[in-house]
Amino acid sequence: MQFHTLKRKTANKKSRQVGRGGTRGKTSGRGTKGQNARAGHKNRPELRDFIKRVPKLRGRGKNSNKSLQTKLSGEALKKHLALKKSKKV
Repeated sequence: MQFHTLKRKTANKKSRQVGRGGTRGKTSGRGTKGQNARAGHKNRPELRDFIKRVPKLRGRGKNSNKSLQTKLSGEALKKHLALKKSKKV
């Protein structure tokens, strides 16, 4: 096998330019009318609409678990304070 006899497995494929003049004229391969036929068309992603519909959970951030902590009362509170004092000394 020589270098000048090598051939590609698949032929080169030119990318199609859509929306240009010349042989494609008139609608230029974009169909007729509508958002997709316009220059600079952007379809709104479906996911964005879904995100917009989901309600925002305000006040449920990093510290939302603080309200779930158990409250100390009576004897347990006295023990807890006594432990804190003994650790400081």
